[in-house]
Amino acid sequence: MAAEQQDDREDTVKEFHDAVNMTAKQLEKWLATDESRSVGQSDGGESVGHASGRRIVELLNKNKGDLTDDDVAHMRKVVGYVHRHIEQRPSDDITDTKWRYSLMNWGHDPKK
Repeated sequence: MAAEQQDDREDTVKEFHDAVNMTAKQLEKWLATDESRSVGQSDGGESVGHASGRRIVELLNKNKGDLTDDDVAHMRKVVGYVHRHIEQRPSDDITDTKWRYSLMNWGHDPKK
């Protein structure tokens, strides 16, 4: 792997761990709730964010050396989603909002 690719990969992994502020255990517990299942876009089945949350749990449990290119691509997607979604923060209390629930499906709790 070229040095530039390696640097990009390491940057992505760091940004992922900065964006995802929930532990694998916290995220797993959250994904089991009705609130978690109540948000996101879906085609009648599991929402995109909920499926991503399950993938994030897997990524958090992986050793850095075991990450595939596909894993790193998903990490990049998570970082982009969290950064875009944070910009849309509502001005009132966020505790019980679909905005917060959606972010939590992607491993980021804005109340932390």
